[in-house]
Amino acid sequence: MTLLGSAIARRMRLPRAATHDIVCERDLRATMDDGAVLLADRYVARTARDERQPTVLVRSPYGRRQVFGLIFGRLLAERGLQVVVQSVRGTFGSQGDFSPFDERADGLATLDWIRRQPWHGERIGMIGPSYLGLVQWAVATDAGDDLAALAIQVSASQFHGQTYPGGSLALETAASWLVLVAAQERRLAPLAMVRALRRLPALFEQLPIGDLDARAAGTEVPWFREALASPGREDAYWVARDFAAGVSSVSTPVQLIGGWHDIFLPWMLEDFAALTAGGREPQLVIGPWTHTSPGLIAAGLRYGLGWLRAHLLDDDRLLRTASVRVFVTGQRDGGGWRDLLAWPPPDTAERRLWPAAGGQLEDAEPTGDATDGERYRYDPSDPTPSLGGPVLLAREPVLDNRPLEARSDVLTYTTAPLPHTFEAIGPARVELCVRTSAPHFDLFARVCDVEQAGASWNVCDGLARVAPGRFQPAADGTVRVAFDLWPMGHRFAAGHRIRLQVSSGAHPRFARNPGTGEDVTTATELRPVDVEVLHDAQHPSVLVLPAPAGAAPQR
Repeated sequence: MTLLGSAIARRMRLPRAATHDIVCERDLRATMDDGAVLLADRYVARTARDERQPTVLVRSPYGRRQVFGLIFGRLLAERGLQVVVQSVRGTFGSQGDFSPFDERADGLATLDWIRRQPWHGERIGMIGPSYLGLVQWAVATDAGDDLAALAIQVSASQFHGQTYPGGSLALETAASWLVLVAAQERRLAPLAMVRALRRLPALFEQLPIGDLDARAAGTEVPWFREALASPGREDAYWVARDFAAGVSSVSTPVQLIGGWHDIFLPWMLEDFAALTAGGREPQLVIGPWTHTSPGLIAAGLRYGLGWLRAHLLDDDRLLRTASVRVFVTGQRDGGGWRDLLAWPPPDTAERRLWPAAGGQLEDAEPTGDATDGERYRYDPSDPTPSLGGPVLLAREPVLDNRPLEARSDVLTYTTAPLPHTFEAIGPARVELCVRTSAPHFDLFARVCDVEQAGASWNVCDGLARVAPGRFQPAADGTVRVAFDLWPMGHRFAAGHRIRLQVSSGAHPRFARNPGTGEDVTTATELRPVDVEVLHDAQHPSVLVLPAPAGAAPQR
């Protein structure tokens, strides 16, 4: 394991280990408030085994051995930190039933257990991505003053937003996680996972999707069905698993690391904004990563190691001081890593681009009388496919979108070639004025960077599910649908063009809208909808991009 650990540490560009002589005490028993016993492994340098020292807690549903034990246990312990890696309730030998995201009570009980151990002294820190980040938010408001550091990667204080983005269901991500969790403790688990994931594309075509667990995992999964039966953030299922309300009051130093193509990015930035509004000084890093990018895992460990050592051991030699650091994608000249004073950058303004006739995207607001817009028909029996973008297991999140844009159910609006480089760092949104043949439909919008040779590379996107009561219709029956896109940090090179793509779906990333108003989990009937995107003075549609303050429109 030392040879493997050394190889991985070099690949991750971690600092040199202080020692390779690490002791792993396995299957430590922590009793929860209801009597359930959760198992944990303790990683510590042999020479410090009997010393009272700060402890890093990692709570995981994915096991505490193999990769997770190596990365979050051994590699951190080799670099001076005592680590406890615990399997959450109902996973890998820990008692009880697995109830995803409901981690507050067990997390607080585990912290109390650590405080009673003879090897623990003074401060506690936590680290980890995704689910391993949510468990940190679950205890952050009530943990006590000795919780000295949180290092959270690609995660958020509530998972409802990622599960139901824009009012839809993140079908591909939810199904992928379902089969991974269902298979992870089986014999030959990696092979079982690969087989289950390969079956998913065919299963996405089958209805109703409420039975997906039985088809994908071979049995009904109670927690999956409970989550599907609770689409609203106000539903009891999600209220018990939502820790966002307390974020602004968290006094523990928090480090947040995300990726432009991560499934949690918008909600992670909400947490950053809440901490900042509460007078805290969190650290934010956003790289060119997906949720499972090797680069993200490596960066999370490097930055997290520095953060934990600074706040647990008073050793800031590995700590980066910039409060906000982002990787600007697109044009390489002037792009790359950049330190910012805040998020969004304090000099951020808006650049408005208006769809116009002929597929144009213009800096000038429309002034003409009401005219017809562009039309397409969305047929949920042949749903507009997803191509690139943030999903749980994305390999290539940025792809040439020309095959998608060639479809009859996708509209595009494109600027003239840019005379100068245009840099967009911050939030983005769209407002689309539409007329439709039915009240139930989705709108998907995407920003692309179009090269001079024609390749159309996706930058950011978002979706909104429209139903009566969600968006107020105008007297003439049109509906203005305004929604946020994924945040962005991108440079559009001179000579490139900015493109707005509009459609009514991205399947299976988002569950298709059946068009009938039925519950998406039980719906079996599919009804097409005709959509017209308007762009006259009475019905303007607009794309709003972040821009440096004072930037003039580029004509």
